[in-house]
Amino acid sequence: MSLAQALGDGLHALKLPLPDAAQAKLLEYLALVDKWNRVYNLTAVRERERMLAHHVLDSLAVAPHLTGTTLLDVGSGAGLPGIPLALARPQCSVTLLEANHKKATFLKQAAIELGLANVDVVNERVESWETPRRHDVVISRAFSDLAEFVGLAGRHCADGGVLAAMKGVHPYEELAQLPPPYRAHAIVPLTVPGLNAERHLVLVRRQ
Repeated sequence: MSLAQALGDGLHALKLPLPDAAQAKLLEYLALVDKWNRVYNLTAVRERERMLAHHVLDSLAVAPHLTGTTLLDVGSGAGLPGIPLALARPQCSVTLLEANHKKATFLKQAAIELGLANVDVVNERVESWETPRRHDVVISRAFSDLAEFVGLAGRHCADGGVLAAMKGVHPYEELAQLPPPYRAHAIVPLTVPGLNAERHLVLVRRQ
């Protein structure tokens, strides 16, 4: 099966219809990650077929559960989940926050090559960055535990917004340690096509 067919099947399974142009850009993004990975070590996953499930479809699985027009991806790394979400939701303004200079350089180049007018890249640490505006969604993927995530990134979330943490198994212990005034208002189990592993999206709000 070709990558394009696997992507199309994965999007169908996620019930996330995307135009052909967006699907083509997602495949271009995979090619960029593969190319830069050889020098910059963006991800431990090396094969594009595995990257598709582990990174792209994993990122897109959260899209139906997010609302709002501004999104901040904290510790974006190779652009996950921010770049796939920016391609899936072109009406959403996406900021990729990444402290590592080499990874931020990749993100800037990827945004240029993919023509992502709705993406901004910031090479700063989350605890020291002063955001010009707070965001409707502040999301992280394998960034830290929940308490540290809300402690560092909570101030970047708009009133009424949501902090979204992408997790593997159900994070019972982390949930128990959430500091006030934060509270999980939803824990969404996710099924990622081609990925035989547990995935959960934890949505946290400030009370």
